[in-house]
Order: sequence, then C-alpha cells, then structure tokens
Amino acid sequence: MDLSLMNLQLLESIGLGLGLGVAAGFRVVVPFWVLSAAALFGHLTLASGITWLGSTTAFVSLSIALVVEILAYSVPWLDNVIDTVALPVAAVAGTLLMAIAANQLDPFAQWSVAIVAGGGAAATVKGLNGLTRLVSTATTGGATNLIIAGVELVGAIVISLLALVAPIVMFVLVLACFILLVRFVIKAFYRSKKTAPDAE
Repeated sequence: MDLSLMNLQLLESIGLGLGLGVAAGFRVVVPFWVLSAAALFGHLTLASGITWLGSTTAFVSLSIALVVEILAYSVPWLDNVIDTVALPVAAVAGTLLMAIAANQLDPFAQWSVAIVAGGGAAATVKGLNGLTRLVSTATTGGATNLIIAGVELVGAIVISLLALVAPIVMFVLVLACFILLVRFVIKAFYRSKKTAPDAE
C-alpha cells in the first residue's frame, strides 16, 4: 500500500476517534449509538472484534440507554451528580472509541493514542461541561441547565456524524480547538500572575 495512502487512512482514523471522543465528553452513549446505527443500516463496516455493535440488540439497548441518559440530564441538580460520575466514564468511553477507530496500529501505539487522545479529549470536554453546569446551577438555580443539556445532546450527535462523514475535518477542528484552549489557559495563567499581589 502506498505510504501516503496509509498516512491518510491513519489521519482519518485518528480524526474519527477524536470526534467520537469529543462526542463522548458531551454524552457518553451518543457516539456508541451513532456507530451502532451506522453499522446496522449499512453505512459503516465495523472491525471483526466489534461487529456486535451493529446488531439490532445492541442498537435497541443503546437506544434505551440514550433515553435514560437524556432523562437524567433533564433533572436539575441530578445532572450535577451525574457529571461527577460521568467524568471517568467519559474518559474510558473516549479511550475505547479511539481504540476502535485506530485498530490498524500495533497494540501499544493503538492504546497509547487511545488513552492520551481519545480519553483526554473526552475527559476535557466532560470537565468543561460539568463546570458550565455548576456555574449555571449556582447562578440560575438550574433554570438554564435544560438548555445546556439540549445543546450538549445536539452537539454530541452532530460531532459524531461529522466524525463519520469527514474525519479529517474533525481532526483539524479538534486540533484547532486544542491550540486555542492551550493559548487561553496560558494567557489566563500569566494574567493571574500579573494581577496577583506581590508576596510580602
């Protein structure tokens, strides 16, 4: 196989894994549900070890789990509790999704990329979402939490679909967002150092 074609396929796999990892940060069940639906209806071919994900049983089970997840995030205060539990779950989900996408790599590279990129992306997004919900709960008493939950759900679905349809675009978008986030954190750090009073 041509080297440039291999690199393109690897880039697509990482873009797919990153997109699904980000989606898992918004909603853990959604990317698995989208993968299951795409495989079940013939739009995606799954690797031999995970063909069960494209079964009717898996799709129905994930659909039920998705409904439960949506209902749980619709209850003010309960959503904050779920966020605490969902952070490590999202990291694991992002890791698994990236491992599924990057299955052409050797096992060490596959799981290294999965943990750092997939798990890291999911955990970062979930952490930011949880912080946003905490601020919303503290400032509005949870009145806007339902809106946030709706945006997260739509975002998870759109990102999952985009990852499947245009994984390279997703790779570029996630990379750009990561760079912007790092720049924001660095600027915030230096700003806090400038405004902090000198130690006596």
